[in-house]
Amino acid sequence: MKEDFLHYIWQHQYFDKTDLATTVGEPLQVLRIGFYNTDAGPDFREAFLRIGEVEWAGSVEVHLNASDWHRHQHQHDPKYDQVVLHVVWQADVPVLRTDGTLVPVLELQHRVDLQLLKTYEALQQSQHAIPCASFWPGVPEITKALMLERALVERLEEKGGEVLQVYRSYGNDWEQASFYTLLRGFGFKINQQAFELLAKSLPFHVVRRHQHNLLQLEALLLGQAGFLADAEGGYAQQLQREYTFLRHKYKLEPLPRHHWNFLRMRPANFPTVRLAQLAALLQHPSFFTNILEADAVKKYEQLFLASVSPYWQRHYMFGRESKTITKGMGKSSARNLVINVAVPILAAYANYSGERTYLEKAINLLELLKEDSNRYTRLYEELGWCAKSAADNQAALGLYKHYCHPINCMRCAVGNKIMKQHKAAL
Repeated sequence: MKEDFLHYIWQHQYFDKTDLATTVGEPLQVLRIGFYNTDAGPDFREAFLRIGEVEWAGSVEVHLNASDWHRHQHQHDPKYDQVVLHVVWQADVPVLRTDGTLVPVLELQHRVDLQLLKTYEALQQSQHAIPCASFWPGVPEITKALMLERALVERLEEKGGEVLQVYRSYGNDWEQASFYTLLRGFGFKINQQAFELLAKSLPFHVVRRHQHNLLQLEALLLGQAGFLADAEGGYAQQLQREYTFLRHKYKLEPLPRHHWNFLRMRPANFPTVRLAQLAALLQHPSFFTNILEADAVKKYEQLFLASVSPYWQRHYMFGRESKTITKGMGKSSARNLVINVAVPILAAYANYSGERTYLEKAINLLELLKEDSNRYTRLYEELGWCAKSAADNQAALGLYKHYCHPINCMRCAVGNKIMKQHKAAL
């Protein structure tokens, strides 16, 4: 058993209240359970209780064993002096506040129905990747839909929070934050770390000064990535000359080439090609403003579909000419960038500005986009659920990451419904 079970029991008051009393025999009446606290301090704040003849307002702390109070050193922490009730599974020892006064204790181990505990343990000990797999068919579809919607919003807030952190770490510059997010997205999965290192090593103000010159943009990106040091051919030498000048002008230090991965990749996805595509995209000013103002899926996709320079239309690497002509990024890759770059930026700006319309725009984009299933979403599809859009995929990812994988069933509406169904059957 984990404390989350007792949090759930207290929050929903799923225990026998007959002759409810503290461990020292004082009659106890719960007038208000309090609000669950996700920050430091007691578990439930602003509770309201009657113990004996006295009404108490304060906090409720929850532990498996009363002795956990000492193990967590609460007896020395003034934040816990406001605790008016210690809810435990087993009251093995008395506990005191910092001033030496006794904390009233409610012991639950003989007040919770064992069938409810068995249901909880079945979820916790499940061998399935989705802990509630065996219960899933019996959960109403509306419960699943609402939980997935909640998981989607939480995922967008998380991804937006990452962008907002970048924004603050780079001097509150939205264009710089968007540049970093864009480069991170351009790495897709295999080269994401390398693109992040590139974003950190190449100041956006340098890129901004040269964004109207495609040759200089390519020189900056390919040179800073470490691809020009031993590149051969006339075009490569031209880029080398540009980069040598720009490197000394801005005191740049290129990345070692070993950061980049070419293995198990189609040539069209080589990092050299991605950098050429990125250079073409960066010619357009105000990328961040365009993200905020675009009003259709097609316009968002077009932000990432700029045509590459003639050299990269016929090359995947320096000195190796291709038989096929590639003008730019494919639509599936552009959709991926809308999902992983544009949507998080919109979510971040919604958080920053307090204007929910940007979050609604992000969700609407995801609902209109298709996204391939992945190994996580397929886990839910095996249970009969079907993803119809990128919004569904992102919701499933959020549900798996924050609830199913850590077996956080007591914070999940689906897990709550399963517990309630079994409670109702008692």
